[in-house]
Amino acid sequence: MNTFQNNLKPPLVSVIIPAYNAEKFIAKTLESVLSQTYQKLEILVVDDGSTDTTAEIVKSFAQKDSRIILLQQSNTGVAAARNLAIEKSHGEYIAPIDADDIWYPQNLEKQIECLTKSEPTVGVVYSWSVDINEQDLLTGGFYNSTIAGEVYQALVYKYFIGNASSSLIRRACFEKIGGYNCKLKAENAQGCEDWELHLRIAEHYQFKVVPEYLVGYRQISSSMSCNYAAMAKGHSLIMANVRQQHPEIPSNIYRWSSSNFYIYLAVKSNRSGNHRSTLFWLAQAFKEDLFMSLLRHNLYLLSIISLLKIIVSPPTESGLKLKPTSESSEETTLATIEMRTKVHRMLPSQVYERMRFNSLANLKFKSTQH
Repeated sequence: MNTFQNNLKPPLVSVIIPAYNAEKFIAKTLESVLSQTYQKLEILVVDDGSTDTTAEIVKSFAQKDSRIILLQQSNTGVAAARNLAIEKSHGEYIAPIDADDIWYPQNLEKQIECLTKSEPTVGVVYSWSVDINEQDLLTGGFYNSTIAGEVYQALVYKYFIGNASSSLIRRACFEKIGGYNCKLKAENAQGCEDWELHLRIAEHYQFKVVPEYLVGYRQISSSMSCNYAAMAKGHSLIMANVRQQHPEIPSNIYRWSSSNFYIYLAVKSNRSGNHRSTLFWLAQAFKEDLFMSLLRHNLYLLSIISLLKIIVSPPTESGLKLKPTSESSEETTLATIEMRTKVHRMLPSQVYERMRFNSLANLKFKSTQH
């Protein structure tokens, strides 16, 4: 049941979807948005110069539902696409979702309920997410942070929100800090635009979390997020700017942040079957934060598997093994993930990470929060 069905003036939510050559999944994404229990929506899809049938698929949906609006531009990148959607939108809240991800039915309803009950100083509400594959099956990965309140230092340390499709943002945030950063594409550093945006928001606003798995984050080897070098460059540029703006933040936090991000890239490399890349990013992670890396038991397994794959598998012409690693399992359920969550929280690396987050919360920070 929709929490807001008796509300005479429920807020309009502007769903923004950047789409580039998204014909394979855009229909599933739109269906998940249209299936939300919260229905006061406008849905702006920006076709970012696609060369496939993305625009035609969106048009077919728009013919059946007037809330869907197709915008088109030349291929200028995900940040510019999101900014165009925001510029043309009218909602009190902005809900980004990528063109291959999905929302489970109650995602917006629960996020809106949380945000409307919060003080104006809360600018972002995010949900937990689970990794899914091409068939919408759970692969076992999950993002379940409980960090809330003033989160800037924690957000420098780690992008705990998980992905671009998990947050609901007040329009006032964009009016105060501007839109997504288009300069990263010009620097060939795409992939962290959502992190950069949330950092700027966190300088002024608090965050809250809906502690439920309500977002499906699709992991496919052909996605833009597999351009690991560009993502690493994006992270480096973002952190350099943070360091310039906030010299009071200890330098070791930036090393921790880099190590965390390199581990993320190593895991993504492994999933795409690129085992040499996996070992490269693991090595970078160890260089930046040796102690935490040694606590992560899964990194030993990841290293061994990658080495064995390189030894056993013949290289391609480029010297890389690019066949994606299959992780899907029809046996993986939400109950399985919830059980893994409980175990995950007891691991030494996670206990130590919580200690780090607690120490970050006590740091003095020159916040510009209103």
